[in-house]
Amino acid sequence: MERKASRRENECEEKTGNSESSELDKEYKTSLITLNVGGYLYITQKQTLTKYPDSFLEGIINGRIMCPFDADGHYFIDRDGLLFRHILNFLRNGELLLPEGFRENQLLAQEAEFFQLKVLSEAVKSRWEKEQIASRETTFLEITDSHDRSQGLRIFCNAPEFIAKIKSRIVLVSKSRLDGFPEEFSVSSNIIQFKYFIKSENGTRLEDNTFVCTLETLKFEAIMTALKCGFRLLTSLDCSRGSIVHSDALHFIK
Repeated sequence: MERKASRRENECEEKTGNSESSELDKEYKTSLITLNVGGYLYITQKQTLTKYPDSFLEGIINGRIMCPFDADGHYFIDRDGLLFRHILNFLRNGELLLPEGFRENQLLAQEAEFFQLKVLSEAVKSRWEKEQIASRETTFLEITDSHDRSQGLRIFCNAPEFIAKIKSRIVLVSKSRLDGFPEEFSVSSNIIQFKYFIKSENGTRLEDNTFVCTLETLKFEAIMTALKCGFRLLTSLDCSRGSIVHSDALHFIK
């Protein structure tokens, strides 16, 4: 009799445990929401979509706003499915994080307004305004010879981040060519100044072991870096020397 009673108690405990586990599974599944945004499916948690009270998505989830369903029973929202990725990432992270080179600020601002996310809308507009100001300011990088200021190269572009990238690339290439002689050039905010330049060969050392950097090599690095970043050479600002290779300035634009 004791064995039977013990067996029944175990069975009851298992049923109770299974019931609790089933309830937890059911609760977890109901916390997952699938959205069909312009044909793109997104699966996220209920707490993510309801993070901002009075937003469009919070209203849908809590029943304040009526939303149609697609053929599979998912919420259907007739908006830009690709841009919704950034809306959802904002809800998850609580801040605006966009990929490098993102150029759809105006469209994203419109999406943020539709979804009634004021904080996101303001963040996008602020980013857009900063880019507009930066695009009107031509940024430059000057590469010079400290012994002969007539020798050198000026690089112009309306994208500050590109100037920073090309500056880093030229410094990296120069250091590798200097082979342990970093004192042969100095770097400031917009100027890279070398001790000496030559106009031919691939780099050499003078008799006193001073490194001499090839200007054409650095010009080639600048052009290749620009092309890889999606920029194009608008024009040579000084075409008096007959070709881009011999010009003293390059102007890049997206």
